Amino acid sequence: MKKKVIAYLHTHWDREWYREFEVFRLRLIRVFDNVLSLLEKNQIPSFYFDGQVSALLDYLKIKPEKEKLVRRLIKEKKLFIGPFFTLVDEFLTDRSCFEKNLEIGLRISRDFGCEDFIGYLADTFGHSQNVPKILKKYGIDKCAVWRGCGDEIPSEFIFNGVNTVNLVRGYFMDIFSSKKTIEEKTDWLKSNLDKIAEKSGNVLLLPIGADHLGVEPDITEQIRQVNELLKDYEIKLSNPFEYFELVKNNFKFEWNNELRDNSRTFILQGAYSARTKIKRANVIASCKLHFANMMQESLGGKYTNEIEYAYKVLLKNQAHDGICGCSTDDVHQENMIRYKKVIQISDTILKELHFLYKEKFYEKFKSHYKKYSKIAEFEYIIVPDGCQITGKHAGFDDKILYDTQRIPVTEDYTTVYKYLKAINFDENDGSPMGVLKEIFKIEGDKIKLLDGVEIDFVRYTDIGDTYNFGAVEKEKPEIAKILGSKDIMNGELRAGITVKTSFFDVELFLDRGSNLIRFKIEWDNKYKNKLWQVRFTVKEPIYQTFSEDLNTLIKREFDPDYDMREHLPKTRGIEVKTNFAPMQRYVGTKNFGIITKGLTEYEVFKNTLSVTLLRSVGIISNPENPSRSTPAGPPIEVPDAQQLGYNIAEFAVGFFSPELYDNYIKEYLASGL
Repeated sequence: MKKKVIAYLHTHWDREWYREFEVFRLRLIRVFDNVLSLLEKNQIPSFYFDGQVSALLDYLKIKPEKEKLVRRLIKEKKLFIGPFFTLVDEFLTDRSCFEKNLEIGLRISRDFGCEDFIGYLADTFGHSQNVPKILKKYGIDKCAVWRGCGDEIPSEFIFNGVNTVNLVRGYFMDIFSSKKTIEEKTDWLKSNLDKIAEKSGNVLLLPIGADHLGVEPDITEQIRQVNELLKDYEIKLSNPFEYFELVKNNFKFEWNNELRDNSRTFILQGAYSARTKIKRANVIASCKLHFANMMQESLGGKYTNEIEYAYKVLLKNQAHDGICGCSTDDVHQENMIRYKKVIQISDTILKELHFLYKEKFYEKFKSHYKKYSKIAEFEYIIVPDGCQITGKHAGFDDKILYDTQRIPVTEDYTTVYKYLKAINFDENDGSPMGVLKEIFKIEGDKIKLLDGVEIDFVRYTDIGDTYNFGAVEKEKPEIAKILGSKDIMNGELRAGITVKTSFFDVELFLDRGSNLIRFKIEWDNKYKNKLWQVRFTVKEPIYQTFSEDLNTLIKREFDPDYDMREHLPKTRGIEVKTNFAPMQRYVGTKNFGIITKGLTEYEVFKNTLSVTLLRSVGIISNPENPSRSTPAGPPIEVPDAQQLGYNIAEFAVGFFSPELYDNYIKEYLASGL
């Protein structure tokens, strides 16, 4: 008896990647015109539009006359859209963004008449254990994944409480578009269906489509001919919802962890650190927008439309080939402009709220941050008594900028101060400089903190690409030499020291009453193809880390003796296993923690925990990458990914248990995001 194969037609649509957005949109028009024509003429039964609505909206901006047809096809369950606004990366976006992505995507999808949804995550670079929980929160009880599934994961399984399909052979099935004969296509399909069948029951799921690919006009006839030749399988063109209904009793195997196994599929984990400027801009823009939204909601909700517009701009940047840094230089230049827009909107809303509500604005700020932080940073033309100035620039008084009955003129251009203000002050707190010098020492080429923690800075050669760090076999790192130190700030609320190294100058700050030492590094990078890290050495080997993932704390296990440089692949189709992992704003081990501002990758080796400061490469996908023996994309040169010139890295370290990480993140944010 032949096994039933439910096949669905789709295209995976990266809005921007190895070509720019407008270039891909012109292709989108041709692809989707083709799809709509086939659906309207009943030449195909249905089409699954990649789990996101942004591509549909991009199409309709150019072809608004097609909207009635799109709505009719959705109502007739021939065209399936949503639930996401864009296909964001799961490890580089926070929970607020991920949920906003679903909220906006579902609202648009339902407005178009769509009622059926799958958490469709076919091409994200591994899968967060927290995503199924968020899907359930929004009433979505189905999920589709691919990358990161190890050998033990069957086709149907329960992923942290949600019925999930493992796309065993991926979503990239473009065989029907090839020039092969029907016999050759049949043989190729049989080989792949056999592999899917090994992990399936009597019903298999087969995606038909690929990146930016249209549907063959004779696809129905091709499948009829293939079915005549297949002995063990019968392919039916349908949709993934029929498949889920047919296998609804097969979901028995449970997996309650993240999916980051790269033994079968590439998870492209170098994307966590490619183009660190993008990662930093994303974190700053996200945090500012969340804060602006929180403050405007607490002060009357007058900016709801502006906030949603800003989230849509931000989410376009969080699509996986954007936030992962694996696109052309032109794409990422546009990303940076979008981030600047989000920051501009967020800052403007906050300043307008400050102008409109004055002391009430401070009260709301204090009510949110008071229990987490004793000191906060503000910006205004007048510095209140008891505050410490940390910087200044020329600008206009907010009152003039946001009073629509006045316009700023030359005479109004004045000095704007950045200053620290005590919001929960304790007179018993010691002098910040005195405390800083008690907990900070320099010995040799290491900065030493309390409890035996040592900090140094290292640099490796990187002969990889934007997808994977390319390790040099058996290479030892270059270690920065410490050349001296000096005091740079000695105030009542904040003190600072500069440590001069052979790599760059490192500024350390401590706020009065704080448990966090803040680090700031600004330097002119003149090196290509390098991995830069700050390395924290603790007393014992690190077997376990705690890190932030979608605003929750997750635990990961490591073999501290594993060295990727001793396991570089010698055969085709393998991505080296590493001790690198993604983080959002926090990573820690035992009672030591690191909070970062847009540094999103760490590595474990023996008794060291290293955070990536910068990774410089010059190609999207290097076919000679020693860490991945098969290309992951086109070998397009991207000189901007070398990140030559000005760079900045900021982080804070402290001694606290992992369970308290969120409190310390809020303290870090309050004292100067």
